Amino acid sequence: MTDLQITLFGAGGVFIVGVFSYNKWQEYKAKKSVERAFSTDHDDVLMREGDAPAVEAQEPVLRQEPRFDAAPAAKAEPSFGAPPAAVVPDAPVHAEPSLGDAGAEAAAPVVPVQQEVSAASEQATSLVDPLIDCLLPLSLEAPVRGDKILPVLQTLRLVGNKPVHFIGLHVNGDWEPITHGGVYTKMQGGVQLASRSTALNELEYSELVTRLRGVADEIGAEPEVPDMMEVMAEARNLHRFVAGHDAQLGVNLHTNGAPWAISTLLFALEKQGFDVRPDGRFVMPDGDGSYLFSLSTNVTLAEETTPRLTLLLDVPCVAPARDGFGAMVACAKALVGRLDATIVDDYNQALSDAALAEIAGQVQEFYQEMDAADIPAGSTRALRLFS
Repeated sequence: MTDLQITLFGAGGVFIVGVFSYNKWQEYKAKKSVERAFSTDHDDVLMREGDAPAVEAQEPVLRQEPRFDAAPAAKAEPSFGAPPAAVVPDAPVHAEPSLGDAGAEAAAPVVPVQQEVSAASEQATSLVDPLIDCLLPLSLEAPVRGDKILPVLQTLRLVGNKPVHFIGLHVNGDWEPITHGGVYTKMQGGVQLASRSTALNELEYSELVTRLRGVADEIGAEPEVPDMMEVMAEARNLHRFVAGHDAQLGVNLHTNGAPWAISTLLFALEKQGFDVRPDGRFVMPDGDGSYLFSLSTNVTLAEETTPRLTLLLDVPCVAPARDGFGAMVACAKALVGRLDATIVDDYNQALSDAALAEIAGQVQEFYQEMDAADIPAGSTRALRLFS
């Protein structure tokens, strides 16, 4: 070995020792910086009330915590086969309030407060529904304010065409939709398992898990991710039910003479109570901002006449109490007189009163099946599934 090689080896050793020493020094400085940053107790207004933590001070003594992440041991698994089995979904549970030593002064506000709590809990259940959603519990490192986490949650609203919702356990002990000003100790996410068109699939679920972990990191939470195979089985099972109950009933009116002029039809339909939607559809309002059934002219906007009208009822989306089919038939009969038409089926065969009554009986059986599956027609749950 030459002197040059020995010199080079020596210089290399000195350089390595220098780098190692520099890294150790930087590590020591960083450690001291972190220790200084956390050495002082910070006063967190969310976590104190007097000398006690706010969460403990506000927790009602007798309130039972709602559970969305697990079903009672004796509960039967939901079935969406034929016929649908009865299903009872988990829902927020509240113990009866106790006035204790609060006295007569505390008694007055109990009723309105309890009503408000029940409404919030009901809304939370409609957003994250154990029967139609895959539940995604999120454990929080510390209580969080709604206004701080809402912008993050807004980034995860859809996976494919499946909506994603979040609710929180408020410090008062109630599950509710996350709002500005609220403080939450736990969270629950939910992704809808199926829609009218498709079931949640593996690709969508994988995307959900990836994005959920990112959201959880930002808000200081730890998600509990269900097994993909179990979720996919539930999604397919639910979609089979949706596909089997995706019923739309049509009643046709055919002119007895010349085709109707569209301008004449518009006047007649307005007289009958139809509204024209921005997309050009004619709908019969239900009085609550939605509609009972729709009407199609069966021609494009460029056409000036049509010989046929179709009234269409989206059966799972209209509550039985509204009698959507009965209202649609009554409307068709009224238009028969106005327009000189005949009520026919899809093959232009006249529909008698007896045939219409038979269809009405089938509609009632359909409603019973949906009730048995705990997805009543026209309910929030049904509207979510059949959208």
